[in-house]
Amino acid sequence: MFAIFLISHGCHFILKRYGIHILVSQILAGVIVGTTGLGHQSDYTRIFLTVDSKQILGTLAGLGYQLFGFINGIKMDIALVRKTGKMAIYSGILSMVIPVVLGGVTARMASKYWNLDKLDRLSLILVMLVQSMTPFPVICSFIGDLKLTNSELGRLGLSSVLTSEMLTQVLALVAFFIGIAYKQRAQAAIESVVISVAFLVVVLYVVRPAMFWVIKQTPKGRPVKDLYTDIIIFGALASGALFNYIGLNVFLGSLVFGLAVPAGPPLASAVVEKIECIVTGVLVPLFMAMCTMGADLLKIDFDDYILKSTAIVVFVVILAKFGAYLVPLLYFKLPKQDALALAFLISTKGIVELGSFTFMRELGILTEGMFAFLVITVLLSATISSFVVNWVYDPSRKYAGYQKRNIMHSKELRILTCIYRPDNTTIIINFIKSLCPTIQSPFSVSVLHLIKISGRASPMFISHQMQKKTVSLHSISGNVILSFKHFQQNYRDAVSVNVFTAISPPKFMHEDICTLALDELACFLVLPFHKKWLVDGSIESEDSTLRTLNCCVLERAPCSVGILIDRGNQVKSIFLESSRGPSLLVVVIFFGGNDDQEALVLAKRMSQNRNISIKIARFIPSTDELEINPDSMLDSQALNYIMHDYTEHETVDYIEERVSDGLETSKTIRSMLDKYDLFIVGRRKDIQTPQTAGLDDMSEYPELGVIGSLLASMDTTEKYSVLVVKQQVAL
Repeated sequence: MFAIFLISHGCHFILKRYGIHILVSQILAGVIVGTTGLGHQSDYTRIFLTVDSKQILGTLAGLGYQLFGFINGIKMDIALVRKTGKMAIYSGILSMVIPVVLGGVTARMASKYWNLDKLDRLSLILVMLVQSMTPFPVICSFIGDLKLTNSELGRLGLSSVLTSEMLTQVLALVAFFIGIAYKQRAQAAIESVVISVAFLVVVLYVVRPAMFWVIKQTPKGRPVKDLYTDIIIFGALASGALFNYIGLNVFLGSLVFGLAVPAGPPLASAVVEKIECIVTGVLVPLFMAMCTMGADLLKIDFDDYILKSTAIVVFVVILAKFGAYLVPLLYFKLPKQDALALAFLISTKGIVELGSFTFMRELGILTEGMFAFLVITVLLSATISSFVVNWVYDPSRKYAGYQKRNIMHSKELRILTCIYRPDNTTIIINFIKSLCPTIQSPFSVSVLHLIKISGRASPMFISHQMQKKTVSLHSISGNVILSFKHFQQNYRDAVSVNVFTAISPPKFMHEDICTLALDELACFLVLPFHKKWLVDGSIESEDSTLRTLNCCVLERAPCSVGILIDRGNQVKSIFLESSRGPSLLVVVIFFGGNDDQEALVLAKRMSQNRNISIKIARFIPSTDELEINPDSMLDSQALNYIMHDYTEHETVDYIEERVSDGLETSKTIRSMLDKYDLFIVGRRKDIQTPQTAGLDDMSEYPELGVIGSLLASMDTTEKYSVLVVKQQVAL
């Protein structure tokens, strides 16, 4: 054990610099301490590779493999398959079906060409089936190692893998039943099928309801009793033993039992926390090493017809799998780099395939040469995939969006808002009120209170709905929680609010924000501006760290973003109930483009309340006629669509301002400062128009765009607020 861990960690210390997965180091450790490496030394074999030593390590390794399947069964969310989009479903199914079809044809042709006997043909078919599999544990491990779990790319990969996993398990069962029927007799295979079906019925109708009973017996916020978790772990081991008894792989039994455990806290999380460390840190590396210790690479002889056939079939299956997964991604216009990275990931081989090959070798289906060759294919697959993905994939695109998550295209408004300082709370709540939440048109709000990490505390992320009582955090986020709780009580059934607290270093806060935006499926993200003004118009405070944070989020956010700027009118609530006419005067500064169209849709939402007056001010060139192009046509369509509904509202108005350059635009906007409470503008970064000519050079805050920067930096004592909107850039 010491030799295995020393060599595997020593290899990984070197290989991790090149992004190579730790699986490769574990395989190398087994090869070095096994038959191929030191195993040819007689003294070493006499001391280390004794029968007792192999039995003890084999037992521990088998236990690790079994519990690894159990943990991954718990982590698999079968419900995700129903929520998967067409791209993930098609790529998942094709990456499974095409390799089986092409691999089967190739295996048949090779068998006929070299006139292979019955056992060799069977082994070739089984190798083809195993190579065609897309096991969830393998891909999930690679995606987690690359820190892509919370990215849209990682989620797409996991969704498609879950689709393939369903077919994989069917193929695995078929392969094992064929092996049993050949090795023993057809009656044994039938008995295995009957026992397997009975096991599934018991798990589904007895074990799973019992686990829900355990959850009901556990008080909210309290841990699950050790007795219950111990019984569940014992059940997983018993399931593996049952599958082993009927001639199937122990991995399948534990995996199926793990699927029965209800996902999430308190039960699933308690079981995983109890065994995951020892399983992934100790037992799985032992299993990987034990599988490869028996592989003698010197027995690989390509003069052997069965080995030639195996090499050809493996090559065809891997190539077919890669192409079958890549083509649907490109068809749905996924960026080429991301599609290539995902295709390599899905083609990766790992612990499940290695365990299957070891099981087939023990049944006598694989020859020593075939087994050694297949170990090399797993090693090369993991190495090449790790290297290529790290080379092709750009981590800065971790939160890139492949689905339209913006206000314009969302059926349900889902908002994520951030609180940097306690004084952000009031203006954020007032802004949310202005979006007119009603029972007929409800929406959800997720609130993230960001706190800079201090001392030596570890980064933390806490949901205050999941964990009602927090120790030191309650005093820090208490006011934020109470404010939004009071807000939700006032708008019961119209707004659902979830409050979170993230304590982390400022340079990583954008990851907390973007990850939560993905998790909550947010379509609009609201960020407070980094500056704070006093009532007299002077600057009270300015935080460059928050400015950097906002810039990072603007570039990476998986949804539309709004920067909310308070220029001192926080003393006047941004939304007050009044019977004397509109209490909130809003103007949308419209030049055209996606960002301005998103701002229009937001204003349309506000117009549903008669206490809010909306004016759309469209700035057009004064010298020439409006240029007719696809973009301007989209702008006109957006205006016509929205104004069609606005005709029913007396509180909505539309004007056109003709300006010749940026100077006139600036003067016109300045004249509006005392007339409106809230300015909504599109970010329109790096878009050149005659109406804004000359303003770029004077832009103090480039991240806000020309008009947003102009409104944020004006030297005035007028009190107003600004919302700068950037529409999500979908890939």
